[in-house]
Amino acid sequence: MKKFLFVLFVALLGTLSIQAQNWKPYTIGAETSGTVSDVTGKTKAALESGGFEVLGIYTPAQDANRRVIAITSPKLKAAVKKVGGLTGFAAALRVAVTKEGGQIVISYTTPEYWGNAYFQKKYGLVSGNYSAISSQLKSALSSLGSGGGRQFGSAKGLSATKLRKYHYMLGMPYFQDNHLLKSFSSYAEAVAKIETNLAQGGSRLKKVYAVEIPGKNIKLYGIALGGSKGEAAFLPIIDKATPKHTAFLPYEILVSGNKVYMLHGRYRIALSFPDLSMGTFTKIMSTPKDIKNMMMKLVQ
Repeated sequence: MKKFLFVLFVALLGTLSIQAQNWKPYTIGAETSGTVSDVTGKTKAALESGGFEVLGIYTPAQDANRRVIAITSPKLKAAVKKVGGLTGFAAALRVAVTKEGGQIVISYTTPEYWGNAYFQKKYGLVSGNYSAISSQLKSALSSLGSGGGRQFGSAKGLSATKLRKYHYMLGMPYFQDNHLLKSFSSYAEAVAKIETNLAQGGSRLKKVYAVEIPGKNIKLYGIALGGSKGEAAFLPIIDKATPKHTAFLPYEILVSGNKVYMLHGRYRIALSFPDLSMGTFTKIMSTPKDIKNMMMKLVQ
């Protein structure tokens, strides 16, 4: 009986430890040397060899020191397909290559952080997928350099409980307080409208990637935001820490059924920069509205 109680106690401690773990928005995959272009190519190849699908690559904020590689995987698509709806925002992860000082930092969006935020109470249904994706990412990038595995982007991080009901502060939006950009007569019409507008978007709005969930009428788009109110205007203001939060971008819109959504800027930006000071936030006060106005052009 004593042995049984001891084993039960140890198991309980292990469960509490897992539940109490804090997550941070980004993880270092590796630190290395070379040029941004060369390391981006090697990272792309490593990801593909590791079982990931590369959806698109771009230069956020037109900054030559940054690249973002958008990826997905069968396990990630399966997780979204299992729950559906607005979990479509989780259909892609982002890997960044950033020149910082004399080295190149390869980082990525921490799967468990974003998974808890987007799946919320249903994360338990797909936690196995996310654990596998996390291990797969770590393994794929480890050969590119040293120093991998360290999470960053928040001093203390956030627990799973806090991520599932995250908002920056009182009065700020939650995950579910998203913007419904437009309702169409069908999923096909919504996708066709977005594709047409992206083709005519010029330099302000460019498709970085699109990923569709088979059989669910869900399609996620990553959009590069150009122009005077785009990425080059707000990223330098908010991304001042080291390592850089390059994998914050691109911003997304989601087609779910016949509706097109985007996450509220005051949620999506805050989730990406959870330690952002109110003083810095006020410097980009107009950015959430600016992003919404730009995205609205894709559905008109």
